[in-house]
Amino acid sequence: MRPEASFIWFDLGYTLLFKQREAAYLKALQGFGLDVPLETLEQEFHLVDKLFMKEHPGVFGKDPDTFMPWFLGLLNYRLGIRLKLCPLYARFREEQNSYQHTWLPYPHLPQVLGALKQRGLRLGIISNWDLSTRKLLDDYALSGYFECLIISAEVGYEKPDPRIFRLALRRAGVSAAQSLYVGDNFYCDALGTRKVGMDCLIVNRFGALGVEEITGYPIIRDISQVADYLDGKLAPETGESLA
Repeated sequence: MRPEASFIWFDLGYTLLFKQREAAYLKALQGFGLDVPLETLEQEFHLVDKLFMKEHPGVFGKDPDTFMPWFLGLLNYRLGIRLKLCPLYARFREEQNSYQHTWLPYPHLPQVLGALKQRGLRLGIISNWDLSTRKLLDDYALSGYFECLIISAEVGYEKPDPRIFRLALRRAGVSAAQSLYVGDNFYCDALGTRKVGMDCLIVNRFGALGVEEITGYPIIRDISQVADYLDGKLAPETGESLA
């Protein structure tokens, strides 16, 4: 284990929590007589995510109605789908709203966080999120794993602004050198932490897919690999096991 990493900070969306958006979109498309393999949708959503992160930083923190039709238009173009966006987006929203919970924790999350705590690591969250964060974590019995929550809607700063990371370090009483940040958005997370001298671990479920231009930053496929990364058991830029 790297001795300097005593505090692990996490992003929230698509690092700890996810939406069932691909399944909802598949149902929406089926309502228009189209059927696309779920695996294809998952990969294409991923690729459009990465493009938006690069080309339109900060947009994912806004009201979905202001960007999701645009997002789905690009997604459909990549898939070769020609449907009117307004009724399709309305159907997609209906399907998403049919789920009891908008955001869900990844199935292995409590076990991973518990194992990291057992290693003596301190855990926290730095996230661009709204005021629902604390209730969301409480609802899933996750709050107890984190000793410090830095939420953009509460503190007035958003990643990649270095002030949100400096505030987190001050509140936790740790240095950047003692910290490791884990997140899925290179342009918010890695570039933001670099401004304060904090290491960053990029979560990318498809390995290097969609982030091929990124070099010099380690990649993992999900947070279950954080411990292996700390122990030097992963190839830095692919997240593949070295065993």
